[in-house]
Amino acid sequence: MPKAKTKAATSQIYAVVGSDESEVKRVATELAAELTPPDGGDFGREVIDGAADNAEQAAARIRSTIEALQTLPFFGSTKVVWLKNANFLGDTTIGRTTSVQSALEELSDLIENGLGSDVIFLISATEVDKRRSFYRSLAKRAEIQIFDRLDSGRSGWEEEAIEIVRSHAQKRKLQFDDDALDLFVLLTGGDTRQIENELEKIDIFLGASPTAETAVPPVTVHIVRELVPLSRAGVIFELGSALAMRDLELALTLVRRLLDQGESAIGILLVAIVPTIRNLLLAKDLMERHRLPRPHAPFQFISTVNRLPTDATEHLPRKKDGSLNAYALGIAAQQAHRFETKQLIEAMQACLDANLQLVTSQLDHELILTEVVVKLLRT
Repeated sequence: MPKAKTKAATSQIYAVVGSDESEVKRVATELAAELTPPDGGDFGREVIDGAADNAEQAAARIRSTIEALQTLPFFGSTKVVWLKNANFLGDTTIGRTTSVQSALEELSDLIENGLGSDVIFLISATEVDKRRSFYRSLAKRAEIQIFDRLDSGRSGWEEEAIEIVRSHAQKRKLQFDDDALDLFVLLTGGDTRQIENELEKIDIFLGASPTAETAVPPVTVHIVRELVPLSRAGVIFELGSALAMRDLELALTLVRRLLDQGESAIGILLVAIVPTIRNLLLAKDLMERHRLPRPHAPFQFISTVNRLPTDATEHLPRKKDGSLNAYALGIAAQQAHRFETKQLIEAMQACLDANLQLVTSQLDHELILTEVVVKLLRT
């Protein structure tokens, strides 16, 4: 999700930056259209291509921007100067050169001294070094929107990704079933470009549109499985789901698929199998110890867990900000009734034994993983 630094409504300088290239380009394009005077015509917007091939070209683009900002608009109107897709603001070979830094200092001075009332400056970039003086000058004067890509390896990323998917789907009047939304998020991994591409496919399939007068059918798990490619993250998610659903045949099939895709056995164990069993055990323990009801959706469980006393949740996994990483627990809580606590404890021990076998023995890796899965799902 974007982090915006809001300035006064009369701000003349706008910046759209961040590592999420798709969102930066989309938002900057929409903002440029919004800022351009409706009666400005071709003279209402001047675009400088900021994608430079070398330092000399980058410095030239910056000075072209300065010149444009200092040139009065035609016919007494207001004009937008857009430095688009700048690739020299980060800690890169081009960005560190003396010529580029010198040109950016000139641009900083212009920004610090203030632009004319009839000029609006917009800059968009996907890599920005926030330690540089140029960014600090920009931060003082500009209304900044930051769009960084989600790190799907970081705890709690799913909750942010769900909000992104919901926001994009709402624009297309698409409604997801809860299980379908969970699967879609895991398959797209929070990548906004892929989210948009896959939503467009679903949109076309269902015949939805923002102007449609009749409601379209909800997006189901079946539709997501049919239309969204099963990536590595998707297979890992499906393996976890198969384990939680006690689907032995599917779980073994997915283990083999991951091995065939070149995934290491130790990776499959630690990324897919261990987290699933651990979350099932944690959820099962919470539900038994505090008599929590089986949730209908992950967020329902999150809400319930957040109401527990601190000492009841201090052992649970957390995000960087210290809040509970309860989303995965919420998914596990929906399936925890399928297992006994003793069985999950034994499965964790089986994972430890398998880990040791994988790093110390010459046994077949698929056989080792198969034994873990069978021990977990045996009736």
